[in-house]
Amino acid sequence: MITIKNPADGTLLAEVTEDSKEDILLRYETAKGAQLLWKRTPVKDRVDCIRNFSALLETNKEELAATLTQEMGKPLQQARNEIAGARNRIAFFLENSEKHLADEWITTGGATQEQISYEPLGVIANISAWNYPYLVGINVFVPALIGGNAVLYKPSEITLLTGLHIARLMQEAGIPEGVFQVIAGSGAAGEALTRLPLNGYFFTGSFATGQKIAAATAARMVPVQLELGGKDPLYIMDDVADLKKAAADALEGVMYNAGQSCCAVERIYVNQKIYDAFVEEMVKAAAEIRCGNPMEPDMDLGPVSRPGQIEILQEQVADALAKGARLIYQSPDIPEKGSYFPLTLLADTQHNMKLMQEESFGPVIGIQRVADDEEAVFLMNDTPYGLTAAVFGTDYDRAEKIMEAMNTGTVYFNCCDRVSATLPWSGRGHSGVGSTLSWSGIRAFVQPKAWHLRK
Repeated sequence: MITIKNPADGTLLAEVTEDSKEDILLRYETAKGAQLLWKRTPVKDRVDCIRNFSALLETNKEELAATLTQEMGKPLQQARNEIAGARNRIAFFLENSEKHLADEWITTGGATQEQISYEPLGVIANISAWNYPYLVGINVFVPALIGGNAVLYKPSEITLLTGLHIARLMQEAGIPEGVFQVIAGSGAAGEALTRLPLNGYFFTGSFATGQKIAAATAARMVPVQLELGGKDPLYIMDDVADLKKAAADALEGVMYNAGQSCCAVERIYVNQKIYDAFVEEMVKAAAEIRCGNPMEPDMDLGPVSRPGQIEILQEQVADALAKGARLIYQSPDIPEKGSYFPLTLLADTQHNMKLMQEESFGPVIGIQRVADDEEAVFLMNDTPYGLTAAVFGTDYDRAEKIMEAMNTGTVYFNCCDRVSATLPWSGRGHSGVGSTLSWSGIRAFVQPKAWHLRK
């Protein structure tokens, strides 16, 4: 039995029966048969089903947002924002999928004509994440379904109620029941999926779990995509035009969704010429953040979703303080009940601190002084992760050189912690392999077939 509790106050929300290995095998066998029919459904009709699903997200958005806030703790407005963002991503797939899945004629003259067609992978596993269940799920299951695949969707047990909502709306939208199925379970259910002879595995989560999935499925020689964590850096150049705005934007990148974003700002480097002034503005910006019950209006920071993460954050802060960091801000008056961690800012951090090396995934940030751009580049790249990196400043040519030097899948100039459906979302190193979103994220769920035709 899976017990789902509200992280804001510990109250019981629901208990859901966990799927057994036998249940999961049966769902797989059902999906195999359903996929054979689904792949013969015209792409336009598959797209229409997803269009219906998007409309249902809008119709049910208040119920969906409330469920999401209650089970994982993000402020209610942020839950609404996630659903709106999900519909924006779906709009990209609705507009572009038919074009990128259509047959392509390469050579039409001469004795031999050449063509490329795109066929579905088959039955895939989507082992998804709890921090943005709509957004990270839609990156996978929407293009997978449009591409003609069946999906065994395992939402995180933390946001299982949201996963069940998604499945219900998929069926209402016209997706055949066997084509999209929820697997209810924890790590054992994910492990059971990796033992099945699926045609692809798509995972969003931690590096450690990603390693296990890659190892467990390597012998199958099928696509495996892993969207993993990050230790995303932000560099504040000394020519930044508006320190107050830069601090506010950086802080939002730190604490939005309680810092529980794979592309959250996790370490900040500041040019020594403006270091003290920037730190002062960060403290001012932090004092404006409201922390408390996520169901209340205008709340900025709710609880962390996993109570066990609090110990990790406490350890990182204690290690930094022991090694000479300076605590410059910590949210006052956070609720005593629930899994809350205060917004915590530390200055004068050094690269040997856990806070600057290990993924935090919470509302805490270390700020480190650097001498120049060269030192910033070295420190930003000195990590096994490679998801995003950001630069704030005025001189774009100077910033461009820094961004070109970043070994990351995404770079930002004067912005951070954002994802666009039109651009590929990919990591390097411990941040993962493969790409979702953009045209490459559409074709990630199909396989090309080359046609050599002499008629």
